[in-house]
Amino acid sequence: MSSIPANLRYAESHEWVLDNGDGTVTIGISDHAQEALGDVVFVELPEVGRSLELKEEFGVVESVKAASDLYAPVAGEVIAVNEALEDAPETLNESPYEDGWIMKVRVEDAAQLDDLLDADGYQAVASADD
Repeated sequence: MSSIPANLRYAESHEWVLDNGDGTVTIGISDHAQEALGDVVFVELPEVGRSLELKEEFGVVESVKAASDLYAPVAGEVIAVNEALEDAPETLNESPYEDGWIMKVRVEDAAQLDDLLDADGYQAVASADD
């Protein structure tokens, strides 16, 4: 069973969002997503400074089984990326909610966070995938 932390919000496309409380969010992929992908071998990160539209593709995660596009769960400006993933993409498998974060974004409209799923809502989406 995948871990689904209650303090995060989730997109149906399997990205998680942590509200940092300062107008920024940290974004990664869910435990469910990394389990479905299998061993991650490459992560394409967005450029810092890039402006993202809601649901815009911003990167790719490649595993031994598949490649999966990443979609912005909120609109805003990329202010940081987890460069450690370039040398250690398997961190997404080992620590999807802590060390495996993908990017930090300055949110354009905080109300978009309210449109994301809570842990129970995401559990229903993840269960439907199984």
